[in-house]
Amino acid sequence: MKNILITGGSGFIGTNLVNYLNRKNFSITNLDKQSIVSTPEKFKQETTKYKFYKVNIDNIKKIRPILLKNYNTIIHLAAESHVDRSIDNPKNFYLGNINSTINFYNEINNLVKKNKIKKPNIIHISTDEVYGSVKKGNTKENSKIFTSSPYSASKASSENIAQFYLETYGLNICILRITNNFGPFQFPEKLIPKIILRAFDKKKIPIYGKGKNIREWIYVEDTCEAIYLIIKNFQNKEVFNIGSNIRLDNLMVSKIILKQLKYSNKNLIFVKDRPGHDLRYALNSTSFRKRYKWRNKHSFNKGIKKTISWYKNNKSWLSEIKKKYKDKRLGSL
Repeated sequence: MKNILITGGSGFIGTNLVNYLNRKNFSITNLDKQSIVSTPEKFKQETTKYKFYKVNIDNIKKIRPILLKNYNTIIHLAAESHVDRSIDNPKNFYLGNINSTINFYNEINNLVKKNKIKKPNIIHISTDEVYGSVKKGNTKENSKIFTSSPYSASKASSENIAQFYLETYGLNICILRITNNFGPFQFPEKLIPKIILRAFDKKKIPIYGKGKNIREWIYVEDTCEAIYLIIKNFQNKEVFNIGSNIRLDNLMVSKIILKQLKYSNKNLIFVKDRPGHDLRYALNSTSFRKRYKWRNKHSFNKGIKKTISWYKNNKSWLSEIKKKYKDKRLGSL
């Protein structure tokens, strides 16, 4: 049985991934510092094979004894991930993400070199945002990296850290560049839950600029399945794009959701765009699809229907989140 360590397993994708892998009967350990955007542990699916440690992976003294438990697979998800807040405080945001990654990988490498642990398979989770805005066509794994925000720059730098630990120090690492996810447990600050929850409350819904920014959307369960395939059939020294080919601008996303909720489009309001807002993301995921015979199972409409249903039926999670989040953007541009 695989023994898996996940960093950032209390974030949006992390929470869904922990629950998904728990259903696969793996032994899961989650390291998470538990910030305002984290899902509290009481909302994880109960299993005797799951362990949680509230710890920042920057804290070497605390993570060392955990790493000594020897994991077959390590999934590195932990990162601050909200673009707007990265713009508010670029230095701290950027350094926080890269320092946590380099300190974490350095400790793994040290323990491997000293024969304290076996060399694990590391799945490094990155983002399509490292490619920047794509005017036409789509980005392949060897496309140019061109970051536009402190967040995307920190993710590209974290990839570089993973790359040199792979090439110079011989760690086993596979990098996944994943597109925009949506689904259960997503923090209400993000676009899709914000639209849903504001519609529930009969409030106005803010849209950046003219709503023309295009993103590629994937339901989070499809992402979890893709990561699961990598766990089962790890590919060292590979970079894979994980996308859906579902590309919609923010205005269309809003209208699709509001149509399902029977809430008028007149409740959409356009607000000042954020600086450096990438216009279009589009991934070419052919390499991963062919290698693993994978395809996303959820259309956008199907995923949105399940997402709306989840938010309707999980008021206890929402009440817990609202204790700290008052439906205002965290930070100010």
